[in-house]
Amino acid sequence: MNRDYPLEKLRNFGIIAHIDAGKTTTSERVLYYTGSQHKIGEVHEGETTTDWMEQERERGITITAAAITCFWTKTNEPDKKSLDKKYRFNIIDTPGHIDFTVEVKRSMRVLDGAVVVFDGVAGVEPQSETNWRYADEAQVPRVCFINKMDRTGASFEKSYASILDRLTKYAVRMQLPIGAEGDFDGVVDLLTMKAYKFEGEMGSNVIEYDIPENLKADAAKYHAELVEKIVEHDDELMTAYLDGKEPTMEQLKATLRKAVIANKIFPVYTGSALKNKGVQLVLDAVVDLLPSPLDMPAVKGTDPKTGEEVLRHADDAEPFTALAFKLQADPFVGQLTFFRVYSGTIEAGSYIYNSSTGTKERLGRIVRLQANEREEVKKVFAGEIAAAVGLKDTRTSHTLCDEANPIILETIKFPEPVISLRIEPKTKADQEKMGMAMKKLADEDPTFKVSTDAETSETLIAGMGELHLEILVDRMKREFGVEANVGKPQVAYRETITQEAEAEGKYIKQTGGKGQYGHVRLRIKPLEPVNPDKKQAKNVTREEHFEFINSIKGGVVPNEFIGPVEKGVREAMERGFVAGFKMVDISVELYDGSYHDVDSSEIAFKIAASMGFQEAAQRAKAVLLEPIMKVEVVVPEKFMGDITGSLNSKRGQIEGMEERGLARAIKAKVPLSEMFGYTTALRSMTEGRASFTMEFDHYEIVPPNVAATIVAGRK
Repeated sequence: MNRDYPLEKLRNFGIIAHIDAGKTTTSERVLYYTGSQHKIGEVHEGETTTDWMEQERERGITITAAAITCFWTKTNEPDKKSLDKKYRFNIIDTPGHIDFTVEVKRSMRVLDGAVVVFDGVAGVEPQSETNWRYADEAQVPRVCFINKMDRTGASFEKSYASILDRLTKYAVRMQLPIGAEGDFDGVVDLLTMKAYKFEGEMGSNVIEYDIPENLKADAAKYHAELVEKIVEHDDELMTAYLDGKEPTMEQLKATLRKAVIANKIFPVYTGSALKNKGVQLVLDAVVDLLPSPLDMPAVKGTDPKTGEEVLRHADDAEPFTALAFKLQADPFVGQLTFFRVYSGTIEAGSYIYNSSTGTKERLGRIVRLQANEREEVKKVFAGEIAAAVGLKDTRTSHTLCDEANPIILETIKFPEPVISLRIEPKTKADQEKMGMAMKKLADEDPTFKVSTDAETSETLIAGMGELHLEILVDRMKREFGVEANVGKPQVAYRETITQEAEAEGKYIKQTGGKGQYGHVRLRIKPLEPVNPDKKQAKNVTREEHFEFINSIKGGVVPNEFIGPVEKGVREAMERGFVAGFKMVDISVELYDGSYHDVDSSEIAFKIAASMGFQEAAQRAKAVLLEPIMKVEVVVPEKFMGDITGSLNSKRGQIEGMEERGLARAIKAKVPLSEMFGYTTALRSMTEGRASFTMEFDHYEIVPPNVAATIVAGRK
């Protein structure tokens, strides 16, 4: 079976944005114009295709990234029916709410490009910055779409300026809007110097006409600016241009494409998805400017046997290599494992090797998805995105490959949860169901963590925010039928040390028969952040928040007891020292100790290490850390004083203010513990006219007076 679409006609891209910028509305227009559906679902009516979960439709927000496969023929293509002119799009519509940021991060890892949607009134918003940063980390080429040009207060120039100011200096105007707000009527293409309007049912007919007189001067000025920015990226073109030779349209498009793929130019388009204006031209830009899998560099991995770097190219003939990037519980077929194929091919019914776990699994069925509808396929090729049915042991970030040519791809790193709550099943029957439900949800979402309080044996669930946990509890109830009592949200504090210290841990127990003997000397110190360029020594276990160094010379502690020592230290760190919270950012060195030929055992050394660490933590001045959130409040000017006052009273630090349409945006850093219930307080202070967003920024030492209250509350 051969591939039905050549690789160069494939585009894997995501639609990303801040909440309420119009991502899902844009996705619905894409589905309509590509012929994947015959009716447009609106977010405000709860009928969208990509927001298919009940919780998404009720709240009008996107919670889970939805994968869509569809086909597109360019707008100006006369032979629209020809298969040769069609492009296959694999699109992922991602959430904009910060609590579901994991979906954006993992999608960026497996996509080749992105369309970044901005609100034409607000311009760049906090989540736009976070998503842009994720795309920068993954080096994903982007096309910008300034949406909602029909809204009161919309300004293309202000939004464009906010992209230049807050995201990148390499953004370039590709279009100008014709009119604004209620008079928004179409766009001017600055490359082809043509105007376009959108007529007929749902704006399906794209009409090309001459640029209106009142925009000709601006269009000529910005066209010259655009050409200059493009020719900068090709020495020959630049030389010819400086000699007075005008480059051809083909040369400009080819050079622009190269620059976009190299992340040297970020083209900016505009329109209104809700009013059906401009979306088709953005899809043309996806074809013209965003990369196919062939344009992307070979994916790097490691050979699990030798540790050497291995490259895989987007080629069906190379060994099979794929990354599982998302798990989803499906009510009809069980668990779906979404994967991106980087090289080679795989057929349904064959066995695949999971190099992350070293196990083999049978791949039962393969499906392509259009949100929650499935199309079964027999074979998947290099460059494609699909979902597997029936993989039991594969988790997010696992590498799937050919057993004869193993490779491990770099894992996706996820942020740590910052908020937790206690949960208990209402009945004995709910207890069993709850355990199963939480396991499935934790497999799906790596930012959802489940743990047990060692002292009270209560179950704790942790996540990225109040809404995140609220949705997860709601899903437990609806999808798994679990009735549960839920406690109040609590902050996920951490603990660390502020200075170096040494301590001895000795565990000696003499009973009638064989005794127990474990003896270690430990040195602990605050840990510097991970340096990825620094080679790791063989005797060091190094992670982001923990380092274990074995400096034992001459076998004073035999090798078989080193592992239990590290385990004992880790367990002590989990229990914490100040108030029972997990300890982080600590380097622990085992530098001396002793053992007994008969009485020493793994358990004795584990207990000795745990005791020694507790003693050292006491001397190293352990402190509490709290999550600090980056908060942005958008508020009418007359309430500015009240809001800044309230943020200051919450131990917040105001970092700046800026105009946002007719409102003001206040930026601040505020401890998470002070932000519970802020939505209600904000509404009452501002007659319901203000809104705020917040996301995790960093951990900081808790002031002594506040720490004392927290410690007292834990006892």
